[in-house]
Amino acid sequence: MDLTALIDDIVAAMARETERGTVASYIPELAKVDAGQFGVAIATADGRLLTGGDADTGFSIQSISKVFALTLALGKVGDQLWDRVGREPSGNAFNSIVQLEQEHGIPRNPFINAGAIVVADVNLGGHQPRVAIGEMLRFVRYLAGDDAIRINEEVAASETATGYRNMALANYMRAFNNVRHPVDLVLGSYFHQCAIEMNCRQLALAGRYLMLDGRHPEGGRVVSPSRARRINALMLTCGHYDASGDFAFRVGIPGKSGVGGGILAIVPGRAAIAVWSPGLNTSGNSALGTKALEMLARRTGWSVFSPPEVHQG
Repeated sequence: MDLTALIDDIVAAMARETERGTVASYIPELAKVDAGQFGVAIATADGRLLTGGDADTGFSIQSISKVFALTLALGKVGDQLWDRVGREPSGNAFNSIVQLEQEHGIPRNPFINAGAIVVADVNLGGHQPRVAIGEMLRFVRYLAGDDAIRINEEVAASETATGYRNMALANYMRAFNNVRHPVDLVLGSYFHQCAIEMNCRQLALAGRYLMLDGRHPEGGRVVSPSRARRINALMLTCGHYDASGDFAFRVGIPGKSGVGGGILAIVPGRAAIAVWSPGLNTSGNSALGTKALEMLARRTGWSVFSPPEVHQG
């Protein structure tokens, strides 16, 4: 498989698409982004990095940051985390309050907002938010091998000013003692985590450890092989909110989306893929990004449900 030619085909196909989705207007800074953009990057297990379209344009990774935050939290508290956060698909919107009430303050999984707020509480660890945010930023830079990655302070301020539903989720879990630090500190850390700005090239590189069974490509281990596989499993079953089943059906690759329009997808042993287009579908996932990954999976045979002999590339 000629991945360079395939990327060119995907970029051309996405340029022809007329249904490009709608940007996330409930976060004012995200509403300003041009929905006509599309980028893709593929980091392969043999060390190649192939890009196309707007792969060097930075965007707010939003909920994709939950993958990196989960990795950090598991390193801090291990499997004790699962006493406070579940591992099941939600079947509801990513910011559902009703489900949290039904389940007595225990979020269904770490990739919905409530679960990610608990993870942020774990990562805060008694420190001020700037310490936890600094740790997160250093971690992502280490994964990507790029110190230019930054936090978009305008996006963080925009989320802080309008994040009423997240405030409600955090306060509700605080009532059940499942958020243990002051809510304003936890949310300060969470909003800044979501406001990390990366481009497709950086994001694909940052995801390599999940492609490599937990190893950093430059040497050393980020997480154990079993933990890398479990994070990938959660991405497959929970990474696209209430559309996770449809994404698994259509694409068959572990992936985590964000309302900034990015998707990080992992083909274990083969590739870490980042796609970005800010227009979202009705489930809150990138409309073109989802179509691009479906096209890529179909052309390469890169599905975790395919037997090894049909894999190409």
